[in-house]
Amino acid sequence: MRTFTSLMGAIALLLLSLGTAQAQGFLSAYEDLPLPPGMTEVTDSGLSFDTPAGRIVEAFARGPLKAGEIIAFYAATLPQLGWTRDSDRQYRRETELLKLDTQAEGRNVVVHFTIAPE
Repeated sequence: MRTFTSLMGAIALLLLSLGTAQAQGFLSAYEDLPLPPGMTEVTDSGLSFDTPAGRIVEAFARGPLKAGEIIAFYAATLPQLGWTRDSDRQYRRETELLKLDTQAEGRNVVVHFTIAPE
């Protein structure tokens, strides 16, 4: 019984840590699109809805990174998640197209994510 209780406690801690990592490191509107370290989502600024052709998502994130660092992060990360690179700022996965636009805002860079059907 003691082993079972320890195992259940370990599973609970693992699930809590996974939930925390997801809440801090991924877009809320598109749950498997990670954010580079130091970037935070601009909440209540995007949109997400389904169409007959597929879903459309727009989201924004901000942080004290350079645009090149952000683009390099996605070049290294997105292929591991099944995205195919069309260019530095455009990726495809199944029937979806992801576009990344960056804009300087003071000391920060804002990333505009657009995901739409092809």
